[in-house]
Order: sequence, then C-alpha cells, then structure tokens
Amino acid sequence: MTPTGSSEKGPVADRFLTTHWSLVLAAGDRDAAKARAALAELCAAYWPPLYGFVRRLGYDAEQAQDLTQEFFTRLLEKDYLGTADQERGKFRTFLLASFRHFLANEYDRATAQKRGGGRSILSLDFQTTEERNRMEPAHSLTAERLYERRWALALLEQALARLRGEFTQSGRGLLFNALKVHLTGEKAAVSHQQLGEQFGMTTGAVAVAIHRLRQRYREVLREEIGRTVNDPSEIDGEIRDLFTALG
Repeated sequence: MTPTGSSEKGPVADRFLTTHWSLVLAAGDRDAAKARAALAELCAAYWPPLYGFVRRLGYDAEQAQDLTQEFFTRLLEKDYLGTADQERGKFRTFLLASFRHFLANEYDRATAQKRGGGRSILSLDFQTTEERNRMEPAHSLTAERLYERRWALALLEQALARLRGEFTQSGRGLLFNALKVHLTGEKAAVSHQQLGEQFGMTTGAVAVAIHRLRQRYREVLREEIGRTVNDPSEIDGEIRDLFTALG
C-alpha cells in the first residue's frame, strides 16, 4: 500500500492520497501553497502528542501551549522544512526529533514573546488536550512513552474521523453513530434487534454491517499508518508499536 500522487478531487482527497513525508517535502517548495495547506491540516491533527510530551517534561500549561504553537508555526515555514530529511524514516520520529531540537535551541526566543502576541497559524484546542493530560497516570509514563501513546490515539482518531466522513458522505451518518461503539471496545447499549428496528434492517444485516465497519476501520487505520512511514514494509511494525503504546 503505497499512496501515490495527488487527486483532482481537492485538498481533502489529497490529504488521504499522499504520505505525510510527501506533504513535508512538497510544502518546502516556494510555490506549494496547496501542499502547505494540507500540511497545516496534518499539524492540526497531530499536535496533541507533542503537547503531552512537553507537559510531561515539566513545562506548565501556558509554556507548553506557547511552545507547541510556535513549533508548528516554525514547521510550516519554508526554510524550516528545507531541513527535513525523509531518510529519518517514521514521521512520528521526525516530528519528535524536530520538536526536541526546537526546545533545545528556540526556548528563549519562543517564550520571550508575550502570550497572545506571537504568531498563531493553527487553532489548537488546548483545553481538551489538557483535560486528557490530567487523566494520564502521573507516575508511569515517561515523556517519550506518553508521546507514543498520544500518537497512537491520534492515529485512531484520524482513522475514525475518516470513516465517519465516508459514512456521512454516503448518507449513513446516523448508522455510523449507532455502530461506532463496536469499534471502540465499549459495551453496546442497543441490541442488534433494536438497531434493526431503528434502521429497517434484519438482525443479520446489522451483524454484517458491523463486520464490514470493523473491516473498513482496519483498512483505513492501516492506510493512515502507511502515510506516516517512509517504507511500506514498516507498517506492520508500526501497528505493533501502536497497540503496545496503548497497552
């Protein structure tokens, strides 16, 4: 599974048909406004792991917010992206290494700006992520392990959002909302029979719909993971790492 090229269907389609590395490299070009917009969307999806990382290092919430926002502002600059090296392999490794470099070299400049007075390209929901931080065990996860856990959660959320979009686009958004509980491991509050009555389906058809939903979710998740690595042969290893991080 090697995503190739771009689509003529627009930025949303492009987002799912290119690898994260191709977005990084293309966004470094001077005339790559479309690729840079796609990369901004990518950053908006994958900033929580880095925010969790810097919080676990001991920065307070205000410092972590400033540093995370400034880092992604820098990442979207052409000169900064020009230093990206695809041979580093996994996109999550590149992102964390870049963030470490930023923290080591840019802390004073980034935090010298008054809060709210710096550049702000992305709209980041820090409150929701901070609430998730408070739910994490305070003693059992290193900053690196927390980053990996948050990365895994971000991938799962991206896959779920993509799947929801597919169902909504085909007019089955309500069905997705009713069946998604079967993807998350939660206990279903509604029986197959009740679902069938709600959507005019037989009990057997509901079971088939759940099976197909799970199958498609696995496919989408694999594709999302495939977009984060440089070599498709790394996908299976990334899947193992993902579930290890969530364990």
